[in-house]
Amino acid sequence: MKKSELKKVIKPLVKECINEILLEEGLLSGIVSEVAKGISPSPLVETARPKQDSIAQQPSKREVQEKRRKMMEAVNKDAYNGVNLFEGTEPLPTKQSAQGSVDMGDPRDPGVDISSIMGTSTKIWQAMK
Repeated sequence: MKKSELKKVIKPLVKECINEILLEEGLLSGIVSEVAKGISPSPLVETARPKQDSIAQQPSKREVQEKRRKMMEAVNKDAYNGVNLFEGTEPLPTKQSAQGSVDMGDPRDPGVDISSIMGTSTKIWQAMK
C-alpha cells in the first residue's frame, strides 16, 4: 500500500475520532470554560480597617528631630575615625531657577583663573602664523 492511499484511509478516521472526543465528550467545552475563567478578572474585595486617631499617634516634630539626631550620633560615632568630613563647609544655597535657564553656579565662586593660559596663547598663535 502506498503512502497516499494509507493517508486517504486514515485521515477520515482520525478526523472522526478527534471530532468525537472534542465535541461529543465535552472536552472542548471544558477547555473553553477554563480559558474563560482565566481571562475574566477576579472581583476585588476591600476590607475595612478600623479608623485610628492619626493625629494622636503621630510623633511631634521635636521628637522626630531628636530621634534623627540620636541615630546620626550612633551611626557617626566610629565613622571616619572621628573626622568630620564636612568641617568648614556650607550647604549650597537653594534657589529656584526657571525652566530652561542656565545654572552658572554660585555667584560668590571666583571660578578658575585662565589669565596664564591667555598669556601663552599669544605665543602659540604667533608660532602658527
